[in-house]
Amino acid sequence: MSGHSKWATIKHKKGVADQKRGQKFTKLIKEISVAAKMGGADPATNAALRTAILKARAENMPKDNIERAIKKGSGEMKDAVFYELTYEGYAPGGVAMIVDTLTDNKNRTAADVRSTLTKLGGSLGATGCVSYMFQTKGVITYDASKYSEEDIFNAALEAGAEDVSNEDGTIEVTTSPADFATVLEALQTAGFEQESADINKIADNMVKLDKEKAQKVMNIVERLEDLDDVQMVSTNLELPDDFYDED
Repeated sequence: MSGHSKWATIKHKKGVADQKRGQKFTKLIKEISVAAKMGGADPATNAALRTAILKARAENMPKDNIERAIKKGSGEMKDAVFYELTYEGYAPGGVAMIVDTLTDNKNRTAADVRSTLTKLGGSLGATGCVSYMFQTKGVITYDASKYSEEDIFNAALEAGAEDVSNEDGTIEVTTSPADFATVLEALQTAGFEQESADINKIADNMVKLDKEKAQKVMNIVERLEDLDDVQMVSTNLELPDDFYDED
């Protein structure tokens, strides 16, 4: 399964996530608040909240921020209605794209996603047009220079992970969505500090474009991720080897 989530790994290694940490926190706070509103403020009995909290901790979100988000969800957001909506479509070069959103205004989100895609050369498709190409997986990454692959492999598999791979200096643990929180907690308890941890949609087969076309796809991804209602953007793009080379 090595390389199956190369897009997520590359994003992390190149620091894109770090550059947008404030934006990431905003989205995680929203996810925590909505999870608390929908299923209650106790992570022990609310699996969605527990997973959202673990993702926030993986991004080193301060404990106070997490607690405020839970209180907001169980109190201030009592009358708010949120929807989890998924949009499917295509980017330039035939790249498949899935946009997961969390919104209190369906019309606003649909218009924002459609406008962003079409302005940059992409297009929305019908429900199901590309989702069959992806699997939802938990993905946890570690710095291979800090930890032994064998040690992580043994701890991860014992905790219920599906696979462990090592590529380009990154050890990647994959899990089912249901086992993500359990595996992450087990590895943290064992003393392994993750570089990233999230639940992603992973493409079964990747599309590799030249540098110019790949940049057009990346532009769409980044613009979509800038939208407040967008939680995650998944593609089957595999970046070319020279993508980060200076021209």
